[in-house]
Amino acid sequence: MISLKEIVAIIRPNKINATKKALDVLGFPGMTACKVVGRGKQKGILGEVAFTVSPELQNQEGGMKYVPKRMLSLVVNDQDVSLVVAAIIKINRTGQIGDGRIFICPVEEVVRIRTGEKGEAAI
Repeated sequence: MISLKEIVAIIRPNKINATKKALDVLGFPGMTACKVVGRGKQKGILGEVAFTVSPELQNQEGGMKYVPKRMLSLVVNDQDVSLVVAAIIKINRTGQIGDGRIFICPVEEVVRIRTGEKGEAAI
């Protein structure tokens, strides 16, 4: 039985395109990506976003209550986890607070809705 893992990465908005391109080159074109907001140690990234940050996301000190990020999710074979994680780190590490997080979770089963395929065949 093949072991599958879900890799969830929370990254800076300005790194999404480079991350998607690098993963595609490595043979991992399939993923889910969405805009998210969250909080952590980082106080804000107003200079890094190419959109207007709404007032409800800003705090009184000029920082941000919630920081816009991008969340990527992809499922890979267990043996590919190290490669994918290394690529995400290489593209996204700036050394500054706010570089993001990567979560690696076990996947019990995958089912392709259209065909009913399961496991690795459904990825």
